[in-house]
Amino acid sequence: MLETKLHQLMDSLIRNEMKETLFLEVSKVDGRWCMKSGTHQLTGVKGLLLSSNSGTGNIVEPLSAVPLNDELQRARASVAQAEADVLMMLTEEMQKDLDDIRNILETVIQLDTINARATYSLSFGGAYPNLYLPEDINGSPFKKEWILYMPKAHHPLLLQQHRENLRDLRKEGKNTAIISAQELGKPVPFDFFIAQTTKVLVITGPNTGGKTICLKTVGLAAMMAKSGLHVLSSESVQIPWFDSIFADIGDEQSLSQSLSTFSGHLKNVMDIRSQSTNQSLVLLDEVGAGTNPLEGAALGMSLLESFADSGALLTIATTHYGELKSLKYSNNAFENACMEFDEVNLNPTYKIIWGVPGRSNAINISEKLGLPSTVVSHAREFYGADSAEINEVICAMEKFKQMFQESLYQTQHHLLFSRNLYEKLLLARRKVMEHGTVQRYRKMKEIAEAAAMARSALHKKVLQLRTYKTQSSRPTRANEKPLLNSESKQSTEKTSPHLTASRNSSGIDIGKPSVSAVLKKDKLPEVGDRVHVSTLRREATVLRVDPAKEEIVVQAGNMKLKLKFTDINA
Repeated sequence: MLETKLHQLMDSLIRNEMKETLFLEVSKVDGRWCMKSGTHQLTGVKGLLLSSNSGTGNIVEPLSAVPLNDELQRARASVAQAEADVLMMLTEEMQKDLDDIRNILETVIQLDTINARATYSLSFGGAYPNLYLPEDINGSPFKKEWILYMPKAHHPLLLQQHRENLRDLRKEGKNTAIISAQELGKPVPFDFFIAQTTKVLVITGPNTGGKTICLKTVGLAAMMAKSGLHVLSSESVQIPWFDSIFADIGDEQSLSQSLSTFSGHLKNVMDIRSQSTNQSLVLLDEVGAGTNPLEGAALGMSLLESFADSGALLTIATTHYGELKSLKYSNNAFENACMEFDEVNLNPTYKIIWGVPGRSNAINISEKLGLPSTVVSHAREFYGADSAEINEVICAMEKFKQMFQESLYQTQHHLLFSRNLYEKLLLARRKVMEHGTVQRYRKMKEIAEAAAMARSALHKKVLQLRTYKTQSSRPTRANEKPLLNSESKQSTEKTSPHLTASRNSSGIDIGKPSVSAVLKKDKLPEVGDRVHVSTLRREATVLRVDPAKEEIVVQAGNMKLKLKFTDINA
């Protein structure tokens, strides 16, 4: 409200002065409304002359605006004081529940962390890690032969970069061929199967072959498992609970600390050696590098043997030194692995071959990178024939290992296929047995129902015969004989065909009546006729007539019956 009045006042003053002055504008100095002229020319407005920070023009606070400015300053001070009072009151109220607020904040942070882990795991997939304490491996339900079991594991950053590249290509609207080629260029996964007896794994292979990526993949997988994240692997992984993870990867050269590459690596390895325990994971990249190859190889062998004897739970090291590859053949705690190299295309395949020492292939890679052929040939001569023979042996071992792996994969595939067939066979056998049981039960039920009906019909016939016997044993008068003969004839007509050829328990021989005695008409019933079934005491519909066998098929309600002509009355 006050600012509106000041704005209207200044607007009216400026309009009045614009006739005499070239330029005037409204300005604020320390929150007070004033008038500013573009030149040093004095205006006709009476007021207080204020200094200009820019040094150009004059700033005047009109006398008519001074009361309003003072009142505006007091109002602003009152508002600021009220805000301070409210904030102080809120602060005092919050101090009463400060512990609860701190606990709620920590809980929210924990929930947000858990949600972030779950979101990452669902986004990248992966497998649930089976963590175990190293001392409890004998009592654990996991694969006891492996200390680290991680099939087809991916480096998370490489997989993330691959997804980002695909997303960028789709956003740019690239054609399907380019996107398909990028999808086929997915990072190659690593297989890690390290046995319980292995304490040190030595990975060799060519430069740019993926040795360092292997180290980082194992280290990140161990940290992700301890952090509650899924490990980016094709199956559920088995990994120990490492109390610490130490890594010496990269160049530790430092000019400020007067450290060379070799001394920087050596200082890190010394720190790791002193801090690691029998439950730690140690990752060493290019152990013993940066100095004389003979001395570096000897130092590397000594360091790795010390880690194997009384060092970490698992040590993984990469190297180019051939001497370190021979440790496996003198110490069972060591294992060799190499990065596969395509000899035809002179490209690394980024796959691990277990149990085989690798070759650096530096000369072949240099030839591919464009080094002059004369230099390459001289390098091969300097390298020597003995080393070439060793390389040929290693190459043959690599090929044999590849053939073994392919045979192993085929065997596993056939074994899985056989298991599936066996399970299907068991399921089919169970279904056949269940179907047989159901059919047997149904047949037994039908037989029981038919037997019950037969017993009921037999019981009725026995009663009729007993009644007939009782009546025939009584003395009859002469005028009652025709009636008795008629009744006995009718009773004989109603007897079952199963009883007409047998004797009853009283020894009375009941002969089989003829068709003409049963059917009153000259012709037989036809299909669709209604006949009376004496055993059921109800009518039925004729379905089929067989005069040769003197049989007839009728339907009474839901029941179909095959009867003799003697069982029906037309």
